Amino acid sequence: MDTLSYKTISANRKTVDKQWLLVDAEGETLGRLASKVAKLIRGKHKPNFTPHVDCGDNVIIINAEKVHLSGNKWEDKTYQRYTGYPGGQRETTANELLAKHPARIVEKAVKGMLPKNKLGAELFRNLKVYVESSHEQEAQKPTVFNLKEFK
Repeated sequence: MDTLSYKTISANRKTVDKQWLLVDAEGETLGRLASKVAKLIRGKHKPNFTPHVDCGDNVIIINAEKVHLSGNKWEDKTYQRYTGYPGGQRETTANELLAKHPARIVEKAVKGMLPKNKLGAELFRNLKVYVESSHEQEAQKPTVFNLKEFK
């Protein structure tokens, strides 16, 4: 018997089945929410997962300002950025970032859990984060996804 009776199927852009998922972040812990959303965006929950292809789903996160951090992380957790000038390193705490840009806390957490390459940048475009419970993707008819049942 020279031939194999099975073949490994690798997904590509044409064969990927992408869906729109709606996730409510109210009462969720930030890191746990981000890791589950990163798995959804990456497509690791699908049987035809291929590491080098965008085979994940598009995810909409609502109520981003109602996310939860444990311990003293609201005061102790810092986000660093660099302006590009000498001495231009800036730090903000999670509380300050929540006051100015509430959606950015969730975006930064999810982006940190995606690959650090061109694929990761492409996957990050599949994430939409909204502070309130309303969103602009009504036309895509997203299905509500319960993170409590997802591992």
